[in-house]
Amino acid sequence: MELICHRVSIPLKTPFVTSFGAQDYRVALVFEMKHKGITAFSEAVTDKGPFYSYEDNTTAFHIIEAYLAEHISDAPEPSEFLERARYVKGHLMAKAALEMLLWDYHAKEEGTPLYRYIGQTNGKAQVGISIGMATPEEMRKQTSKAVEMGYKRIKVKIKKGREEEIVRNVRSSIGDFPLSVDANTDFTLEDTDALRALDKFNLVYMEQPLDHDDIIDHAELAKRIRTPICLDESIVSTDRARKAIQSKACTVINIKPGRVSGFSESLSIAKMAREHGIHTWVGGMLETGVGRAFNISLASSAYIDFPGDTSPNEKYFEKDIVKNPFEMDDGFITPMEGPGIGVEIDRERLEKVTIDRVRLL
Repeated sequence: MELICHRVSIPLKTPFVTSFGAQDYRVALVFEMKHKGITAFSEAVTDKGPFYSYEDNTTAFHIIEAYLAEHISDAPEPSEFLERARYVKGHLMAKAALEMLLWDYHAKEEGTPLYRYIGQTNGKAQVGISIGMATPEEMRKQTSKAVEMGYKRIKVKIKKGREEEIVRNVRSSIGDFPLSVDANTDFTLEDTDALRALDKFNLVYMEQPLDHDDIIDHAELAKRIRTPICLDESIVSTDRARKAIQSKACTVINIKPGRVSGFSESLSIAKMAREHGIHTWVGGMLETGVGRAFNISLASSAYIDFPGDTSPNEKYFEKDIVKNPFEMDDGFITPMEGPGIGVEIDRERLEKVTIDRVRLL
């Protein structure tokens, strides 16, 4: 068994601006496992700083190196790995990086594309696009282009004080095209009037307007506004999803495999949401083609019914670390047909963007 962590830094075409700030580079932890002639890959969704969650690249690497790596030395089934790792509290992004590595490995072991290996597939994923904050002119340009390209849904980032300006500007540009907003936890219940003002724009949903781990205040906000609420950061497990659904805190859930400890929990959340009539979609974290391949495999599941943030990486990177990047056709992306995640690593590009490399096993 060999386990290597590649820390890579890939420049973005343009800064991606959210309420957290502007991001110019994707600094990612890419994991490579070699075992019995099979090479598997995965990616942690953490970033340089603890802004989306308390985890970042430094904490994820530490937890994996010190506590988790040893538990995949015999390439267990993903569920078995999670059981072994239960004694480590939290650190779901670190766990997800290795759990998904095992999904890729076992799908490749069977010679099956990952999207078929997980079962219950639609065979393709509906594609939405997430657009960061910019000048009004630039946002009109980007959203109009997204409509022309065939995206199924547009999501724009908002922040307190600019929410109505941004949405009015975009809505005037795209007409009644499906539009949602992502507040990335920038508001509180005291901002109810400002959030209620967005009701008139007929949004598909408003994503995570309140605190990152909140359910109770979101349930109260849902009573005060007409726009459906989507939870993202708050949903870290099936149990948290159950509590959110029972308290009527949301009618939509954004499932990010890398946030909820991997594919096993993602599928569990998606199935429970379907049973309760809750919509689901698959979000992204500016992943490379490696992480994107996992997201698209999940987004093609029959349990997922809303377009996700799974646009081709050419939107973000001049050059990815995979030789066969995904392409969109009429608002859909088809998962790779090769074994596992199906992407082919561009070794020359990987070497060029690698900051450092550490062997863990």
